[in-house]
Amino acid sequence: MGKFILALDQGTTSSRAILFDRDGAIAGIAQQEFAQHFPHPGWVEHDADEIWQSQLAVARQVLQEKGLTAKDVAAIGITNQRETTVLWDRKTGEPIAHAIVWQDRRTASICDTLRDAGKADVIQQKTGLVLDAYFSCTKVQWLLDNVKGARGRAERGELAFGTIDSWLVFKLSKRHVTDPSNASRTMLFNIHTQQWDDELLALLNVPASLLPEVVPSSGVVAETDVLGASIPIAGIAGDQQAATFGQACHAPGMAKNTYGTGCFLLMNTGAQAIASRNNLLTTVGWNVGGKTDHMLEGSVFMGGATVQWLRDGLGIIRSSDEIEALAASVPDSGGLYLVPAFTGLGAPHWDAYARGTMHGLTRGSTKAHIARAALESIAFQSAELLAAMHADSGVSLQQLRVDGGGSRNNLMMQFQADLLGVPVVRPKITETTALGAAYLAGLAIGFWRDADALRSQWQVDRTFEPCMSADEREARLSLWRKAVERSTGWVERVGVE
Repeated sequence: MGKFILALDQGTTSSRAILFDRDGAIAGIAQQEFAQHFPHPGWVEHDADEIWQSQLAVARQVLQEKGLTAKDVAAIGITNQRETTVLWDRKTGEPIAHAIVWQDRRTASICDTLRDAGKADVIQQKTGLVLDAYFSCTKVQWLLDNVKGARGRAERGELAFGTIDSWLVFKLSKRHVTDPSNASRTMLFNIHTQQWDDELLALLNVPASLLPEVVPSSGVVAETDVLGASIPIAGIAGDQQAATFGQACHAPGMAKNTYGTGCFLLMNTGAQAIASRNNLLTTVGWNVGGKTDHMLEGSVFMGGATVQWLRDGLGIIRSSDEIEALAASVPDSGGLYLVPAFTGLGAPHWDAYARGTMHGLTRGSTKAHIARAALESIAFQSAELLAAMHADSGVSLQQLRVDGGGSRNNLMMQFQADLLGVPVVRPKITETTALGAAYLAGLAIGFWRDADALRSQWQVDRTFEPCMSADEREARLSLWRKAVERSTGWVERVGVE
C-alpha cells in the first residue's frame, strides 16, 4: 500500500491536490486558480475542461514536487464545489457548454414558476431543500432548453449530467457516478429513499438517462491510471460534508463552519433527517459502512468571495491576505454595515432578488472601515445560520469548529465568537475539506482503522473565547438585521433581471 492519500479538492475558484500521511498531516500541496466567467449580471460559469486540466495539473505537480510517483498513493479522495452543473457527451467526454456554477441566479424565474404552481412543499419534503436556483436541477433544465439540440441528445441517452465530483471521476476513469452527499444537492434525489425520484424528474423535465449511479461516500468506485499507475478512487463527498467529516463532527449535535468562497454551517443530526422550520436545508452528510448521517445546513453565498470583490472589484487590497491588517487598523467598522448580497441571499432568507448594499456610510468612512465591515458581514451571516439551527434542532452548541481559508483570520474569528457567545475552535489542520475526502478514501482501503482513529488525530490550534457583552451583541445584530431588510427584494422592486 502507498504511503499517502491524495485528496483532489476542486473548489469554486481553484483546484488543489493535497497529500496526507497516516497521521493526517499534510505532506504536500499544490493549487491552481482558474477563470470565472460572468456573461450576464447574476450569471456565473466555469469551463469544465479548464477545471479538469487544472485538477490534473496540480495532482501531477504535488507528486513531482515531493519526488513521488503514483505508486506512492494508496487511494484518491475527491471533494468538490457542490451544485455546479456539467453536461457532457458520453462518447467524447467533452462538455456541451460551460458549467453553471452554484452561485448562478439565472434560473430564479424557473423556481418562481414552480413555487407559483405549489410545488415547493413536495420538493422540500422529498429533498430537504428549499426551492432555489442554488441547486442543480433547474440548471440542468436551463441547459437542456437553451443549448441547441441538448434535450434531444439527452433523451437519446447521448449526454451525461454530473456535479463536479461526477465530472472528475468520469475524466479519471470513464465511470459515471456520484455519492449521496452530492446527489442530495441536485433537488432530484429523495433523501428518504436514497434514490433518484421519478416524480421530481418528471416535474423538472430531466431525463433519467442523464443521471449518474449513486455509490457510497467511502468505498472503491473506480480505478484511474492518469498519474502513471493504477490508483483506486475510494472517497467522494461534497466539500461541506467532507469538511464536516474532516472536523470529526461524527456525532449528532456537533457543528462546523467553513469559511471559503461561501460559508457553510453544518450540524450533524445522525440517522434523523430533521425537517427545518427556519429555511435551513436538510441534507445527506455521508454514507459510510452502510450508514447514512444527515445534516442541517445553512449556506452563505458570499464569504471569501466578498474579500475577492474588495481585491478585484474595488481594488482596496492587492491580495486577500492584506484584509486583516487593513481591518485591524481601525477599532471598529465606524457604524458601517455591508450586506454582500451580490448574488442574492442564501439561508435563512433565500432571496434571489436581494442585492449588495452598504449602510451607515459617512464622510469619515475609509477603505479600512469597508474592509472591517466586509469581515464582519461574513460573521453576521454565519450567526444568523446558527440561530436558525438552534431553533430547528433545540441543540445549544457548546463550541463551533471552524475551517477554511477565512478561519485563519484571527480578527474575524474573534468577532464570530463574540456574535455567537460560544467558543470558536480552530484545528491545527484547517484544510479539513481535503482531509475529509482523504479520510473517506483511507477508511475504504484500510489506510486508517476506523473513525475513532480519525477523531484521535483532531487537534486544537486556537480557541477564541467570546468577550462581547450580551447587550452589545444584540445591538449589533439588530442593526445587521435592519441592513439586511433594506437589501431584500431589490431587483424585483426596480424591475431589473
